[in-house]
Parts: sequence; structure tokens; C-alpha cells
Amino acid sequence: MAQSRPPHLIASAIGGMMALATALGIGRFVYTPILPGMLEALSWTTTDAGMVASANFLGYLAGAFVSSRPFMIGKARGWLLTSLAVSAASTAAMAVPSGLLAFVVLRLLGGMASAIVIVCASTLVLERLASSGATGLTGVHFAGVGFGISISAALVALLASIGLEWRAQWMGSGVLATITGGVAATMIPTSKATPNNAVTGKAGRTPWGLLALIGAHGLFGFGYVITSTFLVNIVRHASEAAAIEPWAWALVGLAAIPSVTVWWWLGKRIGVLQAYALGCLIEAAGVCASVEWTTPSGICMAAVLLGGTFMGITALGFMGAQKLSIDGPQRAMGQITSSFALGQMIGPTLAGYLHEQLGSFRLPTLLAVGALVLAALFAVSAELIPRCLRGVAETKMSVSHSSERAKS
Repeated sequence: MAQSRPPHLIASAIGGMMALATALGIGRFVYTPILPGMLEALSWTTTDAGMVASANFLGYLAGAFVSSRPFMIGKARGWLLTSLAVSAASTAAMAVPSGLLAFVVLRLLGGMASAIVIVCASTLVLERLASSGATGLTGVHFAGVGFGISISAALVALLASIGLEWRAQWMGSGVLATITGGVAATMIPTSKATPNNAVTGKAGRTPWGLLALIGAHGLFGFGYVITSTFLVNIVRHASEAAAIEPWAWALVGLAAIPSVTVWWWLGKRIGVLQAYALGCLIEAAGVCASVEWTTPSGICMAAVLLGGTFMGITALGFMGAQKLSIDGPQRAMGQITSSFALGQMIGPTLAGYLHEQLGSFRLPTLLAVGALVLAALFAVSAELIPRCLRGVAETKMSVSHSSERAKS
């Protein structure tokens, strides 16, 4: 009979889920379903929209960088609570301005908060689950992004259906983020962390395998973000699929909810980095479908494949970073999150610019497909490089021992 999980571990996992729902599912991703209305009301170009999206990712990059600094490690819960509050406030505040610069600043703050939340919440929750042998609850924690996407997409669709436009949609999303953030604050535990090299600031070299994973995660960030930013806008302008616009993004969220559990299970069976590579290839198929198969069935497939992989790949990246790190997991998590942020910062700006020039998202989306295939190759090499280096080291040691025996 399966052993029941202690209530405090379930509460920790649910707290992590609500934290990720707040800062990422709502704070980061609600921009996608609200964006088409903003484009029309504010007369933005897609370059403007890409710039605002990239500001969020620049903030994410900054947040990922500071998350791995010594002054934050050991104070994860305090920074987490502050960042949850900033995320909810910056989401609601998007209802106020009309100038592009103000939107850029708000998305920058929200992006910084979201990176700190995912690193700090994951450190606190995954640490507690791992030390208690309850890693099976990891999927609950990471399901928060899909849960947040689904409930915020449903809220936006509901508000739109009763005639409330983008400002009310941002305000409603901010209220929703306040509620979910409050739940997270009451359920996430304090850290049990012990001092390590990252805490003392004595960071060691980054292993070659981890460097390959860091590269893969940057390519993954670029590969998923163009579709995740502009999918609803693509659907709105695809005559055959326009009818499913209100629910296309919700389908992404629904597919994301169970995805981490599925990918965690697969990672245990075939290996974390092999599962990471497979996820990137499956996501590449979904991203490609978003521009090459713009019928209702094609868009639904794109939404399911995107939603069913992007959080699974993110979770596998965190697991791989823990596995490959040599001087503390929070530093490694910060490194791959920084690379991810850089990739997703470049994507929307490039896609918006190319759309302005070409009138289509096809070229930037196909570039994203190529990036995901490269990410899969990098992930496989992250497994192979340490194995090859160990083989070389063992060969040298064997030759050295043979030489010593010959001399004696």
C-alpha cells in the first residue's frame, strides 16, 4: 500500500504551487491573453508589444542573477514574500498607464519578482520535499504555472465576455494574484539550508556538463517564448481558428498542470537530461504547428504540446542543475534561470521586429523550432560530456598505474 504523505509536505507543495501561480502563471503569462486588446486599444505595433514582453524577461534575468547571490541565500522566504507582493502589485498596476515606458517599467519589476519567486520557492519547497523523501510531490509545486495560466485565462475570458476591456482585465488579474500569493505566504515553509560555498561566496568552477545545460536552457527560453507571447494574437488573425481565441491560452494552462508529474516520471525512467531533450523536440513540433497548421485542430495541438512541455522542461532543467552542480543547487538554479531569461528576452523583440518587416510570425517561429532542436542536442551533450571526461580521466589513471608498475 502506498505510504500517505504527511500534511505538512502536501501543504509545502501546494504553497509552492500557489507561489508559481501568482508570479508566473498570472504575473508573467496573463500578458498573452490580454495583449490583443491592448494592441487594438493603444495602437501598439508588434515591436512595441515585443519590447514590453522583453522588459519582463530583462527583469527576469536580473532577478535570476540576484537570486544566486550570497546575500539572498539563507533569506529565501523573506525575499519570496516580498517578491509575491511586488508581482501582484505590478500586475494590478498595468491597468493604470497608457505610455509605453510605464508599461516597460512595470513589466520589468514583475519579471524580476517572478524570477526570485521561482528560484526561492523552488529552493524552499524542493529542499523540504527531497529531505523528506517526498520528491513525488514535485509535480504539485510546478503545476502552479499551468494552474495560474488556466485561472487567469478563464478570468480574462469572463471579463471580456461581459464587456470589460484590458484595464479591468489587468486589475482583476492583480486581485487574483493577491489571493493566490496570500495563500502561498501561509503555506511555504522556512528554509532548512546549511552553509555551503554559495552562502560564503566561494563559488567554484562551473562543470562542463552544467555549462551545456545552461546553454540548452537559454535556447529553450528563446524557443518557447515567441509562441507563448504571441499565440493568442496568431489565433486572432488566423481566420479558420479565430473562434477558439478565448480558450486557446487556457488550453495551454490545462495541459501544463499535469505535465511536470508526467515529465518527472519520465525523467526517472529514461534519465533527466534525456527527458529534457525529448521534451524540447516535442515542444518544437507544437511551436511549428502554431504557424504551419492554423486550423482549430492545429492550434489545439500547438497549445497542448506547448503547455504539456514547457513547465516539464523547466522542472527537468532544475533537476539537472541540482544533479550537475558541485557547489550548491541554488547557484546552479540561478545560472540556468539567467540563461533562460536571456533567451526569452531576445525572442519577443526579434519576433515583433520580424513580424513588422514580414507581416507574419512564421520566420521567427521557425527560428524558435531550430533553437529547440539545438537545445535537445545540448541537453544530450550535458550527459555525455561528464561521461567522456570521466572516461578520459580513468584512461589516464590506468595508463599512469600501468607505467608505474612497468617501472617497478
